[in-house]
Amino acid sequence: MTSLRIAWTELRRLTAGRLPKIAVLALMLVPTLYAGLYLYANHDPYANLDHVPAALVVEDTGATDTAGEEMQAGRDVADELLERKDFGWEEVSREEAEEGVSEGRYDFALAIPRDFSASLTSAGTSDPERARLQMITNDANSYLSTTIANTVTDKVRDAIATRLSKEATDTFLLGIADLRSGLLKGANGADRLVKGLTQARTGVGKLERGAGRLATGADTLADGASELSTGLGTLESGTAALPGQTRQLATGARKVANGNATVASYGRLAASAVGDVRTRYRDNRADLSTDLRAMGLTQAQRTRILALYDRVGQPIREADAKARDARNKLNQLANGADAVADGNEKLAAAVPALVKGISDAHDGATKLSNGAGQLSEGATTLKTGVGDLDTGLVKLRNGAVKLRDGLRDGAAQVPTMDAKTRSRVASTIGDPVDIRSSSQAEAASYGAGLAPFFLALAAWIGGYVLFLLVRPLSQRALAANQTPLRVALGGWYTPMLLGLAQVTVMLAVVTIALDIRPVHVPTTLLFLMLSSAVFIAIIHALNALLGTAGQFLGLVMMVMQLVTAGGTFPWQTIPQPLYVLHHVLPMSYTVDGLRQLMYGGLEARVLTDVLVLAAWGIGALLVTSRVARKQRVWSAKRVRPELVL
Repeated sequence: MTSLRIAWTELRRLTAGRLPKIAVLALMLVPTLYAGLYLYANHDPYANLDHVPAALVVEDTGATDTAGEEMQAGRDVADELLERKDFGWEEVSREEAEEGVSEGRYDFALAIPRDFSASLTSAGTSDPERARLQMITNDANSYLSTTIANTVTDKVRDAIATRLSKEATDTFLLGIADLRSGLLKGANGADRLVKGLTQARTGVGKLERGAGRLATGADTLADGASELSTGLGTLESGTAALPGQTRQLATGARKVANGNATVASYGRLAASAVGDVRTRYRDNRADLSTDLRAMGLTQAQRTRILALYDRVGQPIREADAKARDARNKLNQLANGADAVADGNEKLAAAVPALVKGISDAHDGATKLSNGAGQLSEGATTLKTGVGDLDTGLVKLRNGAVKLRDGLRDGAAQVPTMDAKTRSRVASTIGDPVDIRSSSQAEAASYGAGLAPFFLALAAWIGGYVLFLLVRPLSQRALAANQTPLRVALGGWYTPMLLGLAQVTVMLAVVTIALDIRPVHVPTTLLFLMLSSAVFIAIIHALNALLGTAGQFLGLVMMVMQLVTAGGTFPWQTIPQPLYVLHHVLPMSYTVDGLRQLMYGGLEARVLTDVLVLAAWGIGALLVTSRVARKQRVWSAKRVRPELVL
């Protein structure tokens, strides 16, 4: 009897009758029901979170930011949550929210407090406060809902922080633009300062030369003022007696004028007397001519007599002319003497003032001399100061040049941004980290991510339930004295074939009905078949070796692998004492191999998984063969087992 014949005999036994066939069919569908229903229920739970009831409490009263604009951050957050529909949000009061969470009408509640906007706006003040969102949870309603809600709340918080950071960065960049403008204005001002200082140096050079000339002139002025003071002192000494002398001169001049006036009057009398003589002489000639004509003298006689008369009158005419001339001269002398007397009187009256003026001039000249000396010293100090000023201007100009160049360099280092660029930069700085996922192997959905684990678990469960009907070893074959290996293989073939059918139907339903499509469908099916065959070989060996206890041990192994296979969380998260079980038990390698094949991972890892599973399968068959050898001999324990399920 061959192994295939043994298997065929067992299969005929299982399908002999209508109910046995139904039972076999039901067992074949167990993995499909388990994996299919579980993956169907968890295909994409995040897409149905909008059916999870959640309360939203908005108490925020708003605030005015530092720019004077009204902020309603709480209302904005609430509107965004209601629009996104991450959960079945319902806006209620705080009392209704707390009561609803307590009674289970809401899985959780999110409360936005009254000071939410005020706390956000305080970021721009000297006393900032952190804005807070309050989560009201009740794990008795749903622990995972609370966990997911906390994640959503963290995202809301991050979104608010990112938005505020972008706004603050935009304001900061706008300030940088103003800073650049200010730096350029400062550079232009510094450039004008450099030019002004250059011109100032030119002016200071002229001032220095002028100060030198001023110092020289001040020295000359001081010397001249000193000489003037000395001369005026001498003049003051020399004119001290001048008022008395001019008074005496005026008195004498007046006396002379009076004497000249007397002489002039005498001259006028003499001239008048001579004039009278000349007048009478002229009148007497006319009378003489008349008398001579009356006497009957001839013309010639009259002419000779009148000629003699004229010769006698010549001295009279000359005397009259001299008298008139003397009178005029005496009058002029009298007038001049009088004018001299008047002038001397005026001089006598003015000389005291002149002397006082000379004295005052001397005092002024003395002060001028002293002032000129001080001016000379000041001019010398000014010249020295102007030289120091020029040195200072050189340093100041050099500093202004450095300031100008530094401001220009600083302005050149400040980026020039338009509104669009500034917005992009603010967005980048506000949210500097952009996560770009580059998946080497990717599951299409949440259900697809869990599929390797539940397919492996379903394959084990499918193999486990088969031995509710299948006999581990054929007693007929043992009685026929068949070889142990042939008996072991014959007992394994039947559940193995049923297991292959189980995983084939299961994968078909998962792929077609649930749309979880492996990257490598044929290879995935073959690997599932290998895993099912190995699992069945292990359970077969346990049942053959321990009987009912082995069947229970198969259940225990399933539970252990449920924990250690790393099907949901990474296996490294399990307690460290269980690490050994993860590396030893076969389901860990089935889960890993299915992930590589379904998501498109490394085929080299699949080879390792195949080798480990093959080792388990071969080992299990060898154990079963060893058990078959022992069971050739019946014992009392085999006839009446202590435990039967």
